[in-house]
Amino acid sequence: MKVNKPTKIIGMAIFLLTIFIFLNNSSFLTKNRTAQPFILAHRGLAQTFSMENLTGETCTARRIYQPEHAYLENTIPSMKAAFDFGADMVEIDIRPTKDGQFAVFHDWTLDCRTNVSGEPSEYTMEELKKIDIGYGYTADNGLSFPFRGKGIGMMPSLTEVLATFPDHSFLIHIKSNDRAEGEQLADFLGSIDDNQRHKLTVYGGNEPIARIKEILPDQRVMSMATLKNCLVPYIAGGWTGMVPDACKHTQLHIPEKYAKWLWGWPDKFLNRMDKVDTRVILVAGNGKWSEGFDSKADINRLPENYSGGVWTNRIDNISEPFK
Repeated sequence: MKVNKPTKIIGMAIFLLTIFIFLNNSSFLTKNRTAQPFILAHRGLAQTFSMENLTGETCTARRIYQPEHAYLENTIPSMKAAFDFGADMVEIDIRPTKDGQFAVFHDWTLDCRTNVSGEPSEYTMEELKKIDIGYGYTADNGLSFPFRGKGIGMMPSLTEVLATFPDHSFLIHIKSNDRAEGEQLADFLGSIDDNQRHKLTVYGGNEPIARIKEILPDQRVMSMATLKNCLVPYIAGGWTGMVPDACKHTQLHIPEKYAKWLWGWPDKFLNRMDKVDTRVILVAGNGKWSEGFDSKADINRLPENYSGGVWTNRIDNISEPFK
């Protein structure tokens, strides 16, 4: 069967385009990456728990595994331990207090983990210092509470954290979608030294993150909106090597399940993001419940010689394999 000339030209064009896409997005001809992974320790060194049947209402302190260490999440000792184990950045959660400060605490209410009830915003920071943040933890359905009485005075303020670790990097998590809370945090960040502020990244709801970016345009931030603004056009046109402006100077949390679909993953994608000053953090699973690379077996799932960011809930378990 004779093939006409236009058909040949179209076929050749498709063939050449396919070759171009492959070579432009393959790690085969990519500059070697030799750096160690960037390790992000979720809530410092924390007690971990079963993800089975987890919902947004689950009290995770009531379902922890048998403790293998003495640290409680979002405390000064847990942050120090994470940095000592080699974390490059520690993630912390913040909640506004009655007296206009930020407490470092994860849950929406105090009911699950502590010996009091209500929201942190109903208490002053001084009052929050008097509660027991280890009160509710149990690994045996309430037969014993191994941290009860040991968490009094251990809820820090954001001011205290940054004063304790002035030279370290933190990922600050705003737990709400309140624009006013973003403005409050922006005012706080604007009052600290720029050198320290630039070591911080803030993520959370679209509204507070947008407000922070309006007030502090050079602040590194991340929200679902910033992720979509970067990744949707990148998925559409990244095969060309083009990196959208929305990807510049931000942070991307990429679920392990979907990373392989990104053009150039892993090395070429990481190189492209490096060039626009964007940090890439790989999160285990589908990204829904802050699953981490928490064991040596988890680490074995990473791409060979992977040098991007890694999210972990057990920095103590994975620091050694990266040395």
